[in-house]
Amino acid sequence: MKQLYSLLFIFLFLAISCNRSKSIQEVSENTDTLKVDTNRIVSVVEETLIPSAKKAVADWREYKDVDEFIIKYYNISNTEALNNAEELVGLIQLMKDTVRVEMLKELNIKARFNVLHNEALRLQDMALISSITDDEVSEEVKKIIELYSALNSKINTIYKADQLQKSLEIDTETPIEIIKEELIPSDEGGERLIKPMKRVSKKTSISSKKTKE
Repeated sequence: MKQLYSLLFIFLFLAISCNRSKSIQEVSENTDTLKVDTNRIVSVVEETLIPSAKKAVADWREYKDVDEFIIKYYNISNTEALNNAEELVGLIQLMKDTVRVEMLKELNIKARFNVLHNEALRLQDMALISSITDDEVSEEVKKIIELYSALNSKINTIYKADQLQKSLEIDTETPIEIIKEELIPSDEGGERLIKPMKRVSKKTSISSKKTKE
């Protein structure tokens, strides 16, 4: 009878040990499937809009949607970058098709929109290529961020030039100032006449020229 109890105890011990080992293995497998991808792509838009440009696009909803969405790509995994590519493509498409600011309808700006859109499409296509590498995805994401920064830089350049042009066209004439009184010799003899006082007006206009008296 004692031998029976001993065999039963050993059997129960082995059964418990096997179940425990199996449970540990299942937990380990589940943990592996939940591993966080630490290979993240870190980048940043180096140039954002200056105040005058930002004010100009304030009502351009499509630009603001891209600007807000692209923040996700500042720190993103390769998988997330590929999964979000389709939405990024759609937002950029809307932005380039709905330019609401007259000054940004120039051909060189449209060209930058097109290049940015093409690179986003390239990133989207990468999700369908099984042999694509993490490095290739990372390089493409960084290229998109650089192109978006270059777009902002071009927009800023346009508004900086506009501000400069306006400042040059402003009439900054100061109150008339008396420079000096000059005495000139008379053509008829020793008397000296007072020459009319010279007056000047300061202008910032590029086309202004000095006149000879």
